[in-house]
Amino acid sequence: MKSPLAINVVAAMSAMAAVCMGWSPRATAADLGVRGKLFPIIEVDLLDLIGAKLKAAKASGRIDALNQAFAKRSVASIERPAAVPGLVATREPRSWLYDPTFTVPRDYADQNGRVFARAGDRINPLLRMPEFDRVIVFFDGDDARQVAYALSVLHRYGGQRTKLILVKGSPTLLMRREKIPVFFDQLGLLADKFRLSQVPALIVREGDRLRISEVRP
Repeated sequence: MKSPLAINVVAAMSAMAAVCMGWSPRATAADLGVRGKLFPIIEVDLLDLIGAKLKAAKASGRIDALNQAFAKRSVASIERPAAVPGLVATREPRSWLYDPTFTVPRDYADQNGRVFARAGDRINPLLRMPEFDRVIVFFDGDDARQVAYALSVLHRYGGQRTKLILVKGSPTLLMRREKIPVFFDQLGLLADKFRLSQVPALIVREGDRLRISEVRP
């Protein structure tokens, strides 16, 4: 049987351990009151905020001005798209052959499930289009010499065969003036694909490849 002193020592150690561990068998919940300032949670609905701004703009007449400004920017982007960056007027003419062969990334099938191209196949579109004889001209519509060169190519090969593609300038202005279809290389995707750095550039078929020539008009 333990002595009263031993029991008191054990009880004291147990109480100390309970305090150190943050627990007490007789602990009870207590309201400690407010400690610091409290704020309500407020979250503004984004759609409500946008709707309120639109209503305010409409009431003030500002929305009409915004619509007109947007329409002007849209028309301006059609009349004169952003020029393809990185292209200059031809200083040193050069010419090379371009192989359009590409590797099929995955199987392709028709509406009946018949696979006509399998992943890994290498295909040259020119071999599947023996009648392809299109002539393509890339040029700067703000350069009178390049425009004259493009029109000379058009007259040489014919309008049905020639495709004129601007990299700078106004395609609608040229179409109205010359009464011919003109395209624009949006974002420079074609110029990048054919690795052009100078214009005007002429692309014609040469067997199973394309002859690309950056010429000086």
